[in-house]
Amino acid sequence: MLVATLVTGERVARAAGMSAIQARRKMLPIVKQTIDNYYALGPAGAFSGPIVRGDAETVRKHLQVLKKAPVARNVYLALARAALRYLPVRNRARLKKALER
Repeated sequence: MLVATLVTGERVARAAGMSAIQARRKMLPIVKQTIDNYYALGPAGAFSGPIVRGDAETVRKHLQVLKKAPVARNVYLALARAALRYLPVRNRARLKKALER
């Protein structure tokens, strides 16, 4: 499933004008650091981004842009909902509402 998530990110980057190789080069350091953090700190300690911060406005913007890439949008929604269920996040109610759209 991890590779499926990565290839979805690659597709989004390609839709934004990057080559597949450029996308992988940009994603690789983030992926490696995230895996290192997951190992060292556990899921909650490794979790970062707008959802953990409770930034519902950024999540809404992401979903708006991802309307152009419906498969990626569905992946984003599924992972965001899993994060709300399993990880500590701020502004849970606002995020849940943002994900209902």
